[in-house]
Order: sequence, then structure tokens, then C-alpha cells
Amino acid sequence: MFTSVLIANRGEIACRVIDTLRRMRIRSVAVYSDADAGARHVREADVAVRIGPAAARESYLSIPNIIAAARETGAEAVHPGYGFLAENVEFARACAEAGLVFIGPPASAIDAMGDKIRAKLTVIAAGVPVVPGRTEPGMSDDDLVSAATEIGFPVLLKPSAGGGGKGMRLVTEPEGLRSAIESARREARGSFGDETLLIERFVQRPRHIEIQVLADAHGNVIHLGERECSLQRRHQKIIEEAPSPLLDAVTRERMGTAAVDAAKSVGYTGAGTVEFIVSADRPDEFFFMEMNTRLQVEHPVTEQVTGLDLVEQQVRVAAGEPLSLKQSDVELRGHSVEARVYAEDPSTGFLPTGGRVLGLSQSTEDWARLDSGLLAGSVVGSDYDPMLAKVITWGEDREQALIRLSDALADTVVLGVGTNIAFLRALLADEDVRAGRLDTQLVERKLDALTRAEPVPDEVFAAAALDELLTMQPAGEVIDPWSVPNGWRLGRAAVVPLRLTCGDRDVRVKLSGSPSAATVTIDDGDPVKASVSRVDGELRVTYGGHNLRYTRAQDGDVLWLAAGGQAWAVAEHSMLEGAGSSAAAGGPVTSPMPGTVLVVKVAVGDHVTAGQPLLVVEAMKMEHTITAKVDGVVSELNVHAGQQVALNQILTVVTPTEDQS
Repeated sequence: MFTSVLIANRGEIACRVIDTLRRMRIRSVAVYSDADAGARHVREADVAVRIGPAAARESYLSIPNIIAAARETGAEAVHPGYGFLAENVEFARACAEAGLVFIGPPASAIDAMGDKIRAKLTVIAAGVPVVPGRTEPGMSDDDLVSAATEIGFPVLLKPSAGGGGKGMRLVTEPEGLRSAIESARREARGSFGDETLLIERFVQRPRHIEIQVLADAHGNVIHLGERECSLQRRHQKIIEEAPSPLLDAVTRERMGTAAVDAAKSVGYTGAGTVEFIVSADRPDEFFFMEMNTRLQVEHPVTEQVTGLDLVEQQVRVAAGEPLSLKQSDVELRGHSVEARVYAEDPSTGFLPTGGRVLGLSQSTEDWARLDSGLLAGSVVGSDYDPMLAKVITWGEDREQALIRLSDALADTVVLGVGTNIAFLRALLADEDVRAGRLDTQLVERKLDALTRAEPVPDEVFAAAALDELLTMQPAGEVIDPWSVPNGWRLGRAAVVPLRLTCGDRDVRVKLSGSPSAATVTIDDGDPVKASVSRVDGELRVTYGGHNLRYTRAQDGDVLWLAAGGQAWAVAEHSMLEGAGSSAAAGGPVTSPMPGTVLVVKVAVGDHVTAGQPLLVVEAMKMEHTITAKVDGVVSELNVHAGQQVALNQILTVVTPTEDQS
């Protein structure tokens, strides 16, 4: 067995691997970029080595830097995690050349399965069913058009190289085929450096079901059942579960056998996943899509229902050990569901968010698991993937597992960074999801309802105002009664005025009284009796006869509050500021996400019209064009092309035309 393993990754998967290595009493070596110098995986590893600047291509994607770190620290093996270099043939070969064991399949297996055309041809030869289509290398545009005519519409264009949905195009009518081919080639070329396309029949109401396989170097290959991954957005998985509510025992065994055959066809070793597409209307009919030659993000649900540690299995196989179990030993117990928590705002089209993590909390139930790379104080920036954590629950059956997942998400708090937790809970509450009526288009069909932002409730503004009332209370052994903001004045009760904003609401709050007996008035509403206290880091509020609890954290003039899976960033403004500073009336134009300014299209003094592009900001390889809200004049410009900007940072100021003298 190894004595030292380097983890060529970051974030939650690096922490996940470290946990297993620690339990196996294997020394863990972390690598980090400048952006991750204080990251959790760096702190938890036994040894940590800097491998470069924040840019991934100069750090986590730098094969020479990672190999050098392994040699420097005396690591015997390298675990690639997932993403970055996990399925990179050259990295696997470089490890072998350096005398390092790559904890994954042979380079030949990665190579065979990394190209979709070669992969399909390989599994076809092994008798594994594939989606009807054409998979010949080097097909021209005319070849693809001819193939579509043979297959029949709708068809799906897919890049032969790469994955993650990039370059995929669904074409429903012949008229749009050639333009879709051109677009798919362009995106595939830009993403993978290879414009080769294949074409398949599009399966109606498709479900994405994958089989986990384990193989050793002694010829033993088994499967660990399936995972349902049909809840997706733009081909990116959101919620995964094991087992699938669609399959019966007979179909499960047929798919498992096909997955084992696919793994054997390339001499696979270690943990891998064979992905199938299944028609929701014909669950007994399944087709091979691709094989992921690495550990999957969603591997914890398989661990929860089998009781196996897949990272440990990977390490033992890489060390030359035979599998410790046979197919007949595999037993699926109960049900497990996983949700991916991202730094993104679903209400703004899933724009990435970011910021400094001010506070964290999670469920403490024994049926809930959190895989995370976060620490209080961590900075979530735009350098890497926005996934923050995975929340996983187990139940005796599917219904219990889903309920528990929603509850665990409600208890998951990330203060200081906007997340998709409320969206995840809305998705879990959907009647079709509850009933197991899933397909890969379900989320897109219901996206408007799932992402509809609810108005910030009065209770949140009241809680923020009451928190401010607590802050205003003087501290010390001797308190000057005249400094207590209790509302008492000669002749009348004084009122503390506040102006608070959150989401699309901008309200004025009047406070009077003391924390134990206060009155809160929001805008022109009726006064409401309230009280407030802070206990164990919680803000406890009584408002209008309701007892409310919030997790809280202060960040300058912004108070973060969280409860029930929702989080609100409530900003306090000077009462001297007019409502005219809101976006609808012009004023500051802020960045909707942390990122980099790509283009500045205006200069100070320019006259602009509502809807006119002002700047372009990029984050997570996503471009967002920022436009003027009103007709006006650019009175301030605070950024330049190439500059890094934070969430809500003021980029420019547009003064409405009617305000010009």
C-alpha cells in the first residue's frame, strides 16, 4: 500500500480524498494555486505545495508543475479527482513516465473512451446497445445532413471530443440543420480543439441513468447499481439519486451487465461510470452514451446505498489489490439523493456570484452528509468552477430521502455568497420530481417557476432593523442612560429611522422602544410589536406574534440573514441618500457577478439610452453584457478592461437625462 499520495485537484473533491487517505493512514499531499493559498484542502492535507498562479492552465492544469510537486514531496501515487486533468491521457502517461502510480484507469482506456466516436465503436463491438446514428470519424457537413435524413428528426449533434454539453445541438427540423452543424463545430473547436461531430437519434423524454463500475488489475469487474441523473440544466447535473425510480431489478441487471462489458472492452481498472440514455416511455430500452473514466461528482449516493468508500476502492486497486467483493456481495440498501450547491443566482439566469464566506452551518443529522471545500473566511472568486458543496441524504425509501434532503438544504447556510439552495428546494418540491416522473428537459420546462424570485418579506427587513437596534445598544459596566436608544424623550417617543435595501425592495423602517419591547413600522404599514436577541450566533426575533430565527453575519453595511434555505443580503443606507440611487432611476451600475471586465463600451460624458451596452464582464467563461437602465449621461467610469471586479462593485454611474441642468 502507498505511504504518500498527491491529490491533483482542489475544493471539495480534494477534501473528500484527504478524508479517505487519513482514515487509511496514508500521507496526503495537496497542491494549490495562489488563489487557494488559504483553502480548506491546503489546511487539511499533511503537506501542501504551491504549483502556480490562480490561472488554472498555470497551476491545476500544469502537468509539469504537478509532477514536480509529487517528486519534491516523495509521493508514490497521484489521485486526479474529477475535472482538470482527471481524464487527460497525457497526464496519465506523464505520471507513469515519472514513476508515479496514476489512481485511475490505464491511459489506453482513457484514450479509448475519451473520444465519443471511438468509444461507441468499441462498445458496439462488445455488444453494448448504442443510440442509432452515425459515428464515422471525419464526417463532412454533407455526411451529417445525409445521416440525419437516414436517422429521422429530431437528431442530436455531439462533439466527438470533450463533454459537459458544450457543442451539443438538438435539431428538430431539416431547415436548421446546417446552421446547427456550423455552430456546433465552432463551439467544439473552441472548447476542445477538435471540430469532429457525430450524430444520433434524439431519444424522446430522455432519462440519464449511469452505472458505477469497479474493476481491478486481476480481471475482476463488477457494477454497483445505477444513479439517476436526469435533473439537469444545459446538460449539467443538478440533483442525482440512487437507485433510479425508473428501473426494475431485471433492467438494472441488464444495464449493469452492459456497463461491465463496456469496461472490459477497454481493459478498465479502478472506479468508472458508464452513462446510458433511457426513454421515459420505454424504460426497458437503453443506449450507451459515454464512459467517464474517473470518479464522478455524484459518487456519494452510490456510497450511501452500498456502504462502500469508492475512493478507498480506487486506492486499493491502484496499489494492485484485487477487489474485496464479488457481484453477488453487492447489496443496495435504502435510497440516497445528492444536490449540488453552487455560487450562482438562479433569479438572474444563474449568473455566478462570489465573495468572502462570512459564516457556515449544516445539518447535524446522521442521515445527512456534506462534502465541501469551504471554510469561514474562504474567498469564492471567478477563477474556478462555482460548485461549493454537495448535500447528500439517505433514507429508508425515496420519499424519506427527498424530504431529508430538503430539510438538510434548509439547514445549509453559506453567508456572504449567494447560492442556489432555494432553487434546489423548489426543485425537490416539484410534484413530478416527487413522483419520479423525470427527464432531462424537466428543469428547462419549469425553469420560470423554479427561479421566480419572491419579494423579500417584511419580516426580513424587520429582523435587520432590530439587529441594528441591538448593535446601537451601548456596552460596558456603566451605561449612560441618555445613550440608550430606547425611544424615550421629553414630550414624545423618539424614532430611529433606517433605509434598507434587499433584492428589488428599498424600504424605510421606523424603530422605537428597546430590544425587548420594540415597535417596527415598514414604509406606510402599521406599527408592529417586536423583540430581538442574539443567542449562540443566532438572531431571534418576535415579530407580529411570530417567533423567527436567523443565522446572521455582518459585512460592513450589509447584514446577511439566512433561514429555511433562503439567504438575504440586507444593505443599510444613509437616510440622506435619495431613492434615486436605485437602478430603475439611473445611478450606480454594479457588477452582477465577480469577474473580469472584458470590454468597456463607453466613456465619461457619453450620452446613452436605456438598454445600450455599457460593459462586458466575464466570469466562469460566461460573458454578461451590462446595459444602461435609463437614458442619461455617463458621469463616472470606475473600471477598465482587464480589471477584476467584485459582486455588486460599482462599475459606472449613469445620471438620468432629466436630472441634467
